[in-house]
Amino acid sequence: MTHSIVTHFPVEVGLTAAIAAVRADEPLILVAEAAHNERAAALPSGPFDPLAHRTFEIGLREWVSEQTGAPLGYVEQLYTFGDRGRQARADDREPHVVSIGYLALTRMGVEAAELASGASFRPWYAFFPWEDWRAERPALIEQKILPALRKWAARDPDRPNAYGLSRRERIRLLFGGENGRFEDENVLDRYQLLYEAGLVEEARRDGRASPLIDEAGPLGAPMRHDHRRILATAISRLRAKMKYRPVIFELMPEVFTLSALQRVAEALQGRRLHTQNFRRLVESAAVVEATGEMSHGTGGRPAALFRFRREVLQERPAPGLRLGVRG
Repeated sequence: MTHSIVTHFPVEVGLTAAIAAVRADEPLILVAEAAHNERAAALPSGPFDPLAHRTFEIGLREWVSEQTGAPLGYVEQLYTFGDRGRQARADDREPHVVSIGYLALTRMGVEAAELASGASFRPWYAFFPWEDWRAERPALIEQKILPALRKWAARDPDRPNAYGLSRRERIRLLFGGENGRFEDENVLDRYQLLYEAGLVEEARRDGRASPLIDEAGPLGAPMRHDHRRILATAISRLRAKMKYRPVIFELMPEVFTLSALQRVAEALQGRRLHTQNFRRLVESAAVVEATGEMSHGTGGRPAALFRFRREVLQERPAPGLRLGVRG
């Protein structure tokens, strides 16, 4: 009879929040003070205590309040992150952390002085610079990312992933190489491809770096543990969800101009939108209503002010904005 030996390691349930806001047409993410004097940014997080926290969300809100001092508005659960090695090394005997990730949205009413010590809002494109196409296709893609990925793919170009796609196909689909499209919702897939290729600092930290990592140079700011993966998941979810649910209005002030709404949509998507098409889309979706007042702070002609029509949530199941990029 063969007896198997089972080794038990402690498991800890963690709660991690990707908290997004928009200020001056720049999408931001709230980061907490890095622990243990680490330089890498960290998302607000902490362990779930079943004695102190009746629900995961209650625990999350307590950790966010304690670590950042920022209020939360909209909150939704993203995914459970528990891959072996997500923060531990082979000889590590610390508890294995299974983290429940959340996407949270907050309006920019919190000044830096009101945040807890060490907490700050940082542009999310500092972590994913290849995702911001508002001005043009980022030069980083052609100059650094695609050359490194193509060298990585050349070593085993036809190896399929779990979905049967070769390395070359994934590069073309995700980064638009060889005239491929760049789908704005694939933030997580692009980051995971760079990690798999060993081109980001998290791969170096986990002992999985490619010899090409120094040739590619810094590809966005790293984060603690797998927090950049959690953030990529949050951005992917938000970009997708704003097309079928009116979550964008959780980031807007109570009244706004249509130009301001378009700039926030562009900031989140990382793409420019066709102005006339955007306004036609907003009007046909009937998600806003005019207040009858005008804004005189636009620097040009007075602009009409609008507010979100919350009644739309009861009127139909998918009141989002099917956004189209500028041609």
